[in-house]
Amino acid sequence: MFIKEALKSVHDDVVSRYYGCGLVVPECLETCWILDLGSGSGRDCYMLSKLVGEKGHVTGIDMTDAQVEVAKKYVDYHMKKFGYQVPNVDFIHGYMEKLGDAGLKDESYDIVISNCVINLSPDKRAVLQEAYRVLKAGGEMYFSDVYASHNLPEDVRKHRVLWGECLGGALWWKDLYRIAEEVGFCPPRLVTASRITINNKELESIVGDCRFVSATFRLFKVPKKGPAEQCQVIYNGGITGHEKELEFDANFTFKEGDVVEVDAETAAIFRSSRFAEEFLIRLAAGRAPAPGGCCPAKPKEKIVDPFQLVEQLEAKDLAPKATGCCGPKECC
Repeated sequence: MFIKEALKSVHDDVVSRYYGCGLVVPECLETCWILDLGSGSGRDCYMLSKLVGEKGHVTGIDMTDAQVEVAKKYVDYHMKKFGYQVPNVDFIHGYMEKLGDAGLKDESYDIVISNCVINLSPDKRAVLQEAYRVLKAGGEMYFSDVYASHNLPEDVRKHRVLWGECLGGALWWKDLYRIAEEVGFCPPRLVTASRITINNKELESIVGDCRFVSATFRLFKVPKKGPAEQCQVIYNGGITGHEKELEFDANFTFKEGDVVEVDAETAAIFRSSRFAEEFLIRLAAGRAPAPGGCCPAKPKEKIVDPFQLVEQLEAKDLAPKATGCCGPKECC
C-alpha cells in the first residue's frame, strides 16, 4: 500500500514516458542510497526518493539523453510535493557498463536496482562488476530481468525483433550464478519468477525449444570474514510495509517473532547488510527433532532455478500471469 501511495505522487508526464516493467522495490529502504540502472524518465527514482526519505538519496543513470532530460525536469516538483528542503534525487547520462565514466565512486551506494534492462547490455559481466564496485560492503543488487533456459544460439541473439522484445539478449540463468560469484557477489538469491509466452508462430519457430522467464534476484556484497556458522534468526517486524511477515526470497519467509533456522550464507547476509537491525541473530544450538521422530530434520533444498520456481507456483496457482515480454506491459 505504501508503495502505491508513493507512486501516486509521481508526475503524470514522468509516468507516461516510463517504459519499464512492473516494479522493483526491495525492503528496508529508509536513509538508503540507491542507484537505478536504466532509470528512463525517472518514475521509479521518484517513488524511491519518497521511500528513502530526505536523509536517503537516489541516483538514476540512463543512456538516453531525452529520458534523462524528462527526469531532470521534475526534480523541483517532486521535492516540493515530498516536503524536502534539499533534493535527494539526481539523474545522469551514462552507461551501466561504465559507471566510473559517469563519476560514480567505489562503495557509494547501499542498493543498486535494475528493471528489465541488463538483457539489453552487450557486456553483462561489466554491468555486474560495476554494480559490485559501487556498492558498499553489505550492499545489495536487487533486479528483475529475462532469463533463458539454455544458451541462446547466434540467430536468436541477433534477431532484431527478439532483441527488442528482451528475449534475444536474455542470459542463461546458470550464467547469472557463475558471473555473479566470479565478480564477488554471494550466490544469487531467487525472489520470484513468471513465465514469458511468445504468441507468434514465426518467432516460436526461431527460438525452438528455448523457454524464457522474467525473474527477480538479489545479490549481496558480503565481506569475506572466514567461515560462518548456521544460525537462528528472529524477525522483529520493524520493516515498513512488512511488519507481520517478510518474504525475503523464494526460500525464506520470516514471520514476526518466529524462530527460523538459516544457513551460514543467509546469516552472514543479515549480519553485514542493512537488515542487521531487523533480526535477532544467534548461533543454532542444534537442529530440532523431526515431528514424530528422533533424528534432526534435514534442511530444505533451496530453489535456485527460476523455471523450477515457475512450475511450483503454477502448480499452486500462485504464479504471476504469463507475460508477452519481460513484464505486465509490452515494454522493451
